[in-house]
Amino acid sequence: MIVVTGATGNVGQPLVRALVTAGEQVTAVSRGISARDMPPGVRHHQADLAEPAGLAPALAGADALFLLTSGDFVSAGGSVSGVLDVARAGGIRRVVLLSSQGVATGSHPATLEDAVTQSDLEWTLLRPGGFDSNTLQWADMVRTQRVVRAPFGDVALPTIDPADIAEVAAVTLLDGGHVGGAYELTGPAPISPRQQTMAIAEVLGEPVRYVEQSRAEARAQMLRFMPEPVVEATLDILGMPKATEQRVSPDVERILGRPPRTFTEWAARNIAAFK
Repeated sequence: MIVVTGATGNVGQPLVRALVTAGEQVTAVSRGISARDMPPGVRHHQADLAEPAGLAPALAGADALFLLTSGDFVSAGGSVSGVLDVARAGGIRRVVLLSSQGVATGSHPATLEDAVTQSDLEWTLLRPGGFDSNTLQWADMVRTQRVVRAPFGDVALPTIDPADIAEVAAVTLLDGGHVGGAYELTGPAPISPRQQTMAIAEVLGEPVRYVEQSRAEARAQMLRFMPEPVVEATLDILGMPKATEQRVSPDVERILGRPPRTFTEWAARNIAAFK
């Protein structure tokens, strides 16, 4: 049995499907009262990781945990060590943590990773860069105005399809050969917001105009749904990335045996959100 936290999100949903396809029993954990689009046979458990004791019933019979923490978890002072204590007590032996590329490059603190690597559990760290799905925040603008407003229009980063993250997570959960590994996960090539806008327009078959925001405008918008320290760190990466944050990692292809998907492929699968 494998427990997947954040199971209704952009990574969690395809991860659950991948594990079920592989024949695994899965318990899907989310904060919501119901799990949407879950395959038949998947057990759903409602829990908030900021209150780790609520996770305990989901762990019965499980030996591996996919751990995804949210910005809300961080801002609420959530304790990864507390989650791991509950996991260990419930019989979990192995944990795969969804971290961030920024930890490897020094742009984000290593607090979450340290709690995992300093535990007595078997562990694997996944460090993705920016998600292709972050552009879903543009969906309403594109639908109603055929415009994208975003900062740093010509700064390119190798964003990654969340489905690729999910496939890597499935492999590392199922294959003990990845214990102790730390993998940076990126897309196949750097792409800028302006280029992403052009890709969405191409898939739509209609023009979409790009309008560059200032950092201050972007900051005000992001503060509506992200903690301030996360906003500042994110804007630093988006606007002034280090060379290591613009570098394409080979880890997705090494683990999956194929190149990572392009942004255009992601846009084509998700274009209904922009129509």
